[in-house]
Amino acid sequence: MLSQVAEDYLKAIYKRQAFGRVSTNDLADAMGVSSATVTNMLKRLAQMELVDHVSYKGAVLTEAGNLVALEIIRHHRLLETFLKNVMGFSWHEMHREAERLEHHISEEFEERIDEMLGFPTHDPHGHPIPTKAGHIAPSPTTTLADLAAGDEAIIHHVADGDPDFLEYIEGEGLMPDTRVRIDEQGLSVGRVTLSLADGPRVIDTDTAQRIFVALT
Repeated sequence: MLSQVAEDYLKAIYKRQAFGRVSTNDLADAMGVSSATVTNMLKRLAQMELVDHVSYKGAVLTEAGNLVALEIIRHHRLLETFLKNVMGFSWHEMHREAERLEHHISEEFEERIDEMLGFPTHDPHGHPIPTKAGHIAPSPTTTLADLAAGDEAIIHHVADGDPDFLEYIEGEGLMPDTRVRIDEQGLSVGRVTLSLADGPRVIDTDTAQRIFVALT
């Protein structure tokens, strides 16, 4: 049995390894611990054959490590969907609750939630839910910050790691499946002006970079 902390490490590596090995410093920042603590955990995970760790070069997950990480992500995203659709939690509330619960549900509980929800493919933030076999659908990598004035798009998913960010964009109505048009791409001044069905919005560049879209 893996500890909750070990599972959090595997999930953190999975989310950062798309472009290669994840550095110790990056993991330390993500986990809020010292580099020495990260190194010790990586050595333990490497002994369990869940991580391929090379000193001073970083770490990537092994096939076994990927499967564990995807299982935890599946738990998290199913729980978020249940908390939102069944229990009425807000975006930022459901993320916090799912973080607490994702390590503690049984496989039977996971299967029953999945069936109750009608076997959803995406969570409320727009992220794909991994299958039980460990398959996960690709997601767009284009953000609002990448678009030009006049472009139209539909929000596909949003970064979900910061509850304050989620609360802000929920209040602005910048949720998945929302259609937007870029009115002014003001990256040089740190803001983007866009239009929604109910009126204009002005958001900062950091926010725009965390909202992923599909062009229409």
